[in-house]
Amino acid sequence: MTSAPLAARLTHVAGPLFFPVTAYGPDGAVDLDAFRAHVRSGIDAGAAAVFACCGTGEFHALTPEEFRLVVAAAVEETAGEVPVVAGAGYGTALAIQYAKLAEEAGADGLLAMPPYLVLADQEGLLGHYAALAAATGLETIVYQRDNAVFTPETVVALARTPGIIGLKDGYGDLDLMQRIISAVRTELPGQDFLYFNGLPTAELTGLAYRGIGVTLYSSAVFAFAPDIALAFYRALESGDDELANALLDHFYRPLVELRAKGRGYAVSLVKAAVRLEGLAVGDVRSPLTEPPAAHVEELAAIIERGRALLEKCGQEEAVSGERG
Repeated sequence: MTSAPLAARLTHVAGPLFFPVTAYGPDGAVDLDAFRAHVRSGIDAGAAAVFACCGTGEFHALTPEEFRLVVAAAVEETAGEVPVVAGAGYGTALAIQYAKLAEEAGADGLLAMPPYLVLADQEGLLGHYAALAAATGLETIVYQRDNAVFTPETVVALARTPGIIGLKDGYGDLDLMQRIISAVRTELPGQDFLYFNGLPTAELTGLAYRGIGVTLYSSAVFAFAPDIALAFYRALESGDDELANALLDHFYRPLVELRAKGRGYAVSLVKAAVRLEGLAVGDVRSPLTEPPAAHVEELAAIIERGRALLEKCGQEEAVSGERG
């Protein structure tokens, strides 16, 4: 855990947010050495933060003790270089238990995922996240998606809740997000409340979210191709529309279309890609399943095409520099 507040460290970042996969050994047990290597590679590549044991990290499949060990491993490996945020979910009592385990393991904050299965009203959702935020000293980011979709009024109430510092949107309704941002800005002028684009393969909607002022985003691609993810991030930051559009057209859109071919591919396809890059992180745990060989081959081709675009861009820049 670092001394600086999480909100302050995430307000101005210089790279994508890294959501590592959780590594398993041949026997199916958590492989902490492989996980540490995965986290270290992301930090060395330029990750702005590590979100451990979240959706991509198969939070749903981890026992409480495994969760604690994995979060602690992320904290040890980052050694304060970047903040570590841990997932927390299920019903209120279990979410609080996971939050306390994350605090014990040294995490800097929580990503509060939707409650398990139930369809709660706005009052119930607000009570759930307020209880979770009050249970520890960790700053909390609330994840909007599936059965946890908020009205602007509820987000204003969340923003007023001590310990809640932001909203990660995995729902994708830009009209709703604009109204949320406007409501918080109007009702709480001067308060810095963070917003994150949390859609799967968030880069595909990066330009749209930037249009309403949301620049922070989670990058599943960073887990297996940080060079491509960083190139896209920098293209957005610098206004390099040519490179951003080329990557959208020839890498991100094909990747999203492949992701749509299988259930659970937002996790299993990412894990397959990490293995393609040479790190043995094991298969996904049940009830998720592995993508078939044909889809893994297609994935490899998409990654190769993305890197070819970067190489082409680099060569063109070198030629332009020589001519200049």
